[in-house]
Amino acid sequence: MKMCDILTKDLIIPDLREQDKEKVLAELVNHLAVNVEGINPDELLGVLLEREKLGSTGIGDGVAIPHGKLKGIQKIIALFGKSSHGVEFDSMDGKPVYLFFLLIAPENSAGVHLKALARLSRLLKNNGFRQHLMDSSDAKSLYSIIAQEDAQYVV
Repeated sequence: MKMCDILTKDLIIPDLREQDKEKVLAELVNHLAVNVEGINPDELLGVLLEREKLGSTGIGDGVAIPHGKLKGIQKIIALFGKSSHGVEFDSMDGKPVYLFFLLIAPENSAGVHLKALARLSRLLKNNGFRQHLMDSSDAKSLYSIIAQEDAQYVV
C-alpha cells in the first residue's frame, strides 16, 4: 500500500492552529469531515479519544499517528497535519509532536489498517524525511515530499 493511495492533497493541513491534544485531534477530524463525505466528526473524535486512552499515539521524534476504525467508511483514509509550534501529546519520548498522520479505517478491516500503520512507521523513521516535512510550509510541497518518499519504498 502506498500512502498516496490513501492521502490526497486536500487532506493536508500545513499549519495546525490548536496547541492542545484534544483540540488538535478535533481540528484534524473537522478538516477530514469537511473534505470527505460521510464522516461524522463527533463520532470520529470519540473513536480517537478512546484510542488515546489505551496509550498515546505519539510515537516519538515529533510524530503522532492517531488512528481508529469508523463505521460507514468504505476505504482507509489518511490526513496529514503539521504544527509549527508543537503539541504536548503524551508522546513516548515526552517531547512535543509536530507531525500528525491521522489514519481512519473501515470498522472491519484489520489487515489494511495494520499495513498502513507499518508503512507510515517505516517512512517516519527517516530523519531527513521528517526534517523536509518540517521545513515545508504549504500543502502542495508537503504532499510532494510525502509522495517522493513514499515512491522510494517497494510495497
